[in-house]
Amino acid sequence: MTDKPPETRRPWDKSGRKPYGAHGGKPWTKHRPQRPAAPPEPIDDDTVRLFGAHAVEAALANDARVIKKLALTENGERRLAELIAKRGITVERVLPKELDRILGADTVHQGMMLETGHLPEPELAELAERAVTGGPLILFDQITDPHNGGAILRSAAAFGAAGIVMTRRHSPPLNGTLAKSASGALELVPIALVQNLARAMDELKGMGVKLIGLDGSAADTLEDEVFTGTIGLVLGAEGKGLRQLTAENCDRLVRIATSDTLASLNVSNAAAISLHWIATARARAR
Repeated sequence: MTDKPPETRRPWDKSGRKPYGAHGGKPWTKHRPQRPAAPPEPIDDDTVRLFGAHAVEAALANDARVIKKLALTENGERRLAELIAKRGITVERVLPKELDRILGADTVHQGMMLETGHLPEPELAELAERAVTGGPLILFDQITDPHNGGAILRSAAAFGAAGIVMTRRHSPPLNGTLAKSASGALELVPIALVQNLARAMDELKGMGVKLIGLDGSAADTLEDEVFTGTIGLVLGAEGKGLRQLTAENCDRLVRIATSDTLASLNVSNAAAISLHWIATARARAR
């Protein structure tokens, strides 16, 4: 009971709870724990699942891709109509929520999902031959983040890299997240998968490839390096950089000249800067 007359009672007098702002707090709500997002549906080891407009469109345009299943929303099918007709593909029409269930609720799929086979893997010798007249090879030393891997692939395509060498383990999987970050470049840059990076580096050096490692503590700078001949650019893992054995197997170690304010760079940014610098230096030398 309250001794206040009815006309002077506050709105919360009966319930005992104050509205938002009355005591500087938040509105009263009953706490309900959120359910974790459902994981993506599993697939077999021989299948790659791609999603997102650029990744799916580029894969459909790549004749080397074996198409197993193409699931699209109405808008997605409309966008890809020309490629669908060209390849004679049967489309499975789906709603966005169905792709959310298959790919995971947090996946930005843009109404497109493709299940396909793995791309053919080139031999090291093929990539070394491409690097004789083209851009540098790029070697991953335990770069595992698919967003960084995809961003490096995109820069590799933009600046004409000859290909990428990465290990079968401790490397980002060549599937949806990496492909979406690469924005179609997964279909353009050949990737060789090796068991052991140190052994692959020795093989490449035997083929005349000069291996230059990016190392933030190196005495020499990228800007002072002469990029002639067949080049391999070796990139270290996020945070840790090049492993000791990898660094020792490089012919040269260089760093990107930066201000003292922030000396370190994300590996994908460092790759983009280096590839642009190498392409520019070679163009000037012609």
